[in-house]
Amino acid sequence: MAIRCRKGGALLLGTTTFLTPFLVGGQAPAQAVMTVASADPAPPRSDQQGNADTGLGDIVVTATRKAESIQQVPISIQALGAQKMEERQVKGLTDVAALLPSVSFAGLGPGRTTPYFRGIVPAGGNYASVGYYLDDMPITGTSPPDIHIYDVERVEALSGPQGTLYGAGSLAGTLRFITVKPKFDKFEFGYDLEGNKYGGGNFGGQAESYINVPVRDNIAIRAMGYYRHDGGYIDNKPNNGKFNDGSSSTLTLGDNNPATSYTLSNASIAKDNYNPIYEYGGRIQALWEIAPGWSITPQITAQRQIAYGYFGYDPRVGDLQVHDYDLTRQDDKWFQAALSIHGHIGDWDVVSSTGYFKRKTNLRNDYTYYTVTYDRFGSGYENYLQFFDKNSCTGSGATFKCNSLINPTQYFHAVTNNREITQEVRVTTPKHWPFDITVGGFYQGRKQENNTYYAIHGLDQIAGYTSTGGGDSNPAGFGIPVANGGTMILGSPAVKSDGFYISETDQIYSDEAIFGEGHYNITPKLKITGGIRYFWTSYKTLGFNGVAGSAANTITSFFVPTGTYGCPIPLPAERLQCLNSNFAAKDEVGRYSEHGETHKAALDWQFTPSKMVYFNYSTGFRPGGFNRPLRIRNIGVATVAPFKSEKLTNYELGIKTTWNNIFRFNAAIYFEQWNNIQYGVVVSGAQGAGITGNAGKAQVKGVEYDADLRLGKFTVSTSGAYNDAKLDGNFCNFAFNAASLSIAQLGSCTLGAIVPGSSPPTPQVAAADGTRLPRQPKFKGTSSIRFDSSLGDYGVYLQGAALYQTGATQDLNVFNDALLGDTKGFVSFDFSGGFKKNNWSVDLFIQNAFDKRGQLTKNTFCSITFCSGSSRTFIIKPQFFGIRFGQKFQ
Repeated sequence: MAIRCRKGGALLLGTTTFLTPFLVGGQAPAQAVMTVASADPAPPRSDQQGNADTGLGDIVVTATRKAESIQQVPISIQALGAQKMEERQVKGLTDVAALLPSVSFAGLGPGRTTPYFRGIVPAGGNYASVGYYLDDMPITGTSPPDIHIYDVERVEALSGPQGTLYGAGSLAGTLRFITVKPKFDKFEFGYDLEGNKYGGGNFGGQAESYINVPVRDNIAIRAMGYYRHDGGYIDNKPNNGKFNDGSSSTLTLGDNNPATSYTLSNASIAKDNYNPIYEYGGRIQALWEIAPGWSITPQITAQRQIAYGYFGYDPRVGDLQVHDYDLTRQDDKWFQAALSIHGHIGDWDVVSSTGYFKRKTNLRNDYTYYTVTYDRFGSGYENYLQFFDKNSCTGSGATFKCNSLINPTQYFHAVTNNREITQEVRVTTPKHWPFDITVGGFYQGRKQENNTYYAIHGLDQIAGYTSTGGGDSNPAGFGIPVANGGTMILGSPAVKSDGFYISETDQIYSDEAIFGEGHYNITPKLKITGGIRYFWTSYKTLGFNGVAGSAANTITSFFVPTGTYGCPIPLPAERLQCLNSNFAAKDEVGRYSEHGETHKAALDWQFTPSKMVYFNYSTGFRPGGFNRPLRIRNIGVATVAPFKSEKLTNYELGIKTTWNNIFRFNAAIYFEQWNNIQYGVVVSGAQGAGITGNAGKAQVKGVEYDADLRLGKFTVSTSGAYNDAKLDGNFCNFAFNAASLSIAQLGSCTLGAIVPGSSPPTPQVAAADGTRLPRQPKFKGTSSIRFDSSLGDYGVYLQGAALYQTGATQDLNVFNDALLGDTKGFVSFDFSGGFKKNNWSVDLFIQNAFDKRGQLTKNTFCSITFCSGSSRTFIIKPQFFGIRFGQKFQ
């Protein structure tokens, strides 16, 4: 599949929108659209404030392709309306996830975050487990972009498998960001200005604006633009001759020769508050009613986000402190264009959605602790303290000698380009029929270009390097005795430029599906719902992964220009000249395809107009994939079997009730069965390369709830989720078989073989039956109380809120989890207040008022087994306060 694009120009709309589209195209949805309306008429003061001061409003959804109350839809849904998100200072994905009890996340910072639902937390594979939508259009990838929350009507969280409605990327749930649409009947303009500061960190702020212009009776345009700057709060402290664990920051080969030692210093980049964010973007939409019953809606959204530093810290260094030795910075640019057409052919409703999405990320990341970790192992592992500055070398022949080393530490550099085209068409039966059915077809093509370098500054300019008795970087070569006690190997181990290990690949995905969902009222109060989706998915990878030895290998590498096996070093500047995946089509290496179906069934009983009980059964899937052959140090090339697709089956019993329009209570209990958990494993001796395998089965038992109570001027809201997620059977280790040159899961992995109290239970068992699944707190919730009143001509409010969750394990492998350590539970409090008059308002807020270090996840620079001593802890936002002023005109 070829994806073509055209250059677009810059678009400037007044003072409210600044877009820099770098491509023109579009993308579309993966199935039926689900929308949740605000509980209040526009403009609402609060999501829980109803049409009257004494009641709750309704929440309207179109999940079944018709507008109906959320209380009548047999599915667990949580929704954050525009006013709720404004009150809680929601700006992006992590803020959204904090307010959704069923959603957890892991990541390294903005644009590098992965959301999860209900404890379904895969640790490997090529597809996301959560669907991620901007309006009708899916955005694929395991770490989606950080959509800015402004002029967004609501965010919807659909818990449980959504495979029938939303396809492969919605194994565990779906998140949808629904923007405010153009209006024909009125002019609107508004802006908001905010100044803020982290308690112990820097100042920040943002400016946002929107405008809605009715051009004619049948044409309207709406635009939004913003600029945001967050001050940092993590300090990169000078190392003062010590690493984070207190050991000396002088690296040495162990031969007591000053020429083979190097002292690391971060003095040139050490600074306080080193993780700021700079972000800007905008959106423009048009609504054109081209004929009675027919409308088209084109939309363009673009954002750019530059985030510096890590958003976790190392408690071994100090509170909110790290020791970084190189630049960490991500420049994330993305662009989305979409076109929706809605009309009627006779009494049949027709919707077509087309879209294009492009994203480019340019990431630089400090990788010093990888170097430090492996240098300490010495001979037999990678040893990076071996690269000599050519300017320090003297003599020739037996007298040739080099006196100083370059900085041996690694940095990580990745440029990723992702492009997607999506098309979907849906047709719905006439409304006067005794049942309704929506059928449709879906297509998505995606191409991702990866250019990833694990690099060392100046590696391509060295004089040579020493042999230290083994290691990945010790190919055969011409050795010259050197006075410093090693052996000088002529040339450089760089694969390309200064890349020691590189990954230069193209990943091409194709997904097609046909689907249908219908509803039938057995009685006026009893309704049955059924749906099915047939899918076809495939992808292939073309390119190179590895070190210099991988390229030179005549078994796994193929040089395209000459058609010969084995590639020259350094690789040519052109991309994809050396292949070690998909180089032989007959072997199908680097290709994967799969087809199947997902389905759902639901039965709901609306026993009063405001109370319903439902049962929902649904399934989801996440495709499997291939593993490329791995070169095992000093042994050869090992084959690895493909990994299987994941399947998730959900059984859910729920209740949705409203009482006297002042109390609303919804709850669901569920049981989920998760098969073939995809799990990434780093294989010993494979140059740090990993594989993805299947860890076995798991099950999740849980409860979700949300409730709102309106008593006069007080509104009390609470929501929470309890998830008991654990293995259903043993997770067997993976091992290399020297006899067959293969890597596979151990077959002898039984309950009887487990040694109680050991970690892991045995060499064969990575995690025993009943082991808790990682990253998901057992309980997570949020509660708030709000007081609305008036003071003279001013409307005033006060609000207090609490976020709370229990601790969580961090890895499924119990040995790795013990090394990394679990996160602890926490409670955090937010407070806000404000006043408004006429068309303007002022809000003051403080988040995490008592500056708690609520731990979310932990992460390492390399395999947990080796790098747990330099792990980083990622936390909730530290104390954060500010003031916001806004005006609205219409």
